[in-house]
Amino acid sequence: MIRADHLTKTFAGTDRHPVAALKDVSFTAEPGRVFGLLGVNGAGKTTCLRILATLITPDQGVASVQGYNVATQPTEVRRSLGFVSGSTAVFGRLTPREMLACFGQLNGLQGAVLGDRIEALVDRLNLAPFADRLCDQLSTGQKQRVSIARAMLHDPPVLIFDEPTSGLDVVTAQTVMEWIEDVREAGRTVLLSTHVMSEVDRLCDEVAVLHEGRICAVGTPEALRASTDSRTMEESFLRTIGYQRGMGE
Repeated sequence: MIRADHLTKTFAGTDRHPVAALKDVSFTAEPGRVFGLLGVNGAGKTTCLRILATLITPDQGVASVQGYNVATQPTEVRRSLGFVSGSTAVFGRLTPREMLACFGQLNGLQGAVLGDRIEALVDRLNLAPFADRLCDQLSTGQKQRVSIARAMLHDPPVLIFDEPTSGLDVVTAQTVMEWIEDVREAGRTVLLSTHVMSEVDRLCDEVAVLHEGRICAVGTPEALRASTDSRTMEESFLRTIGYQRGMGE
């Protein structure tokens, strides 16, 4: 599972005044469930995900993945974690098969075990038509499928999806959502950050709304809609963060 306890993170602003990106954030994401992290740009989602991925450390609080502390046991966390972003890069001068072989070796996979794992993911994610083409020549959707295969290569129990359908066409986005449903059914822990409220309704078992660095609501999509007297998740989200017409003007 993923556990965040009282996470706080402050950065130096451009005017030298500190900017609090996270303020006392706590939540738990459990196996076999999709936990949604919602918030506008600048709400603190990326900072939270970067802490969980061991890229930065919190100023205060503790976070763990599969029981491993992200600050003091980063290697164990990375072995337990797969991370997929809408902007995850691929190696343009390698083919998908070559890239997967490279990452597999970095994760300690070798020989027939690695080969079988690569071919299973090539088949499951329908990479075969372009698996031996340079990644520079792939479409955005094809690159995203390669990124998902890379994240799943070492068979991690925990997956983080950071806006995984951003920039994808409808068919490819559908493929990504089906994959998320599959890994949930397999009992993995899934943390999903998204701006697409239809994805929240379809995928999320529980949701946390992050606004200005703080969590201002946690619950199932149904409970959040009921608590805000809203018909849609989008309406509930906007009411939760106190949106008023004209705020963005």
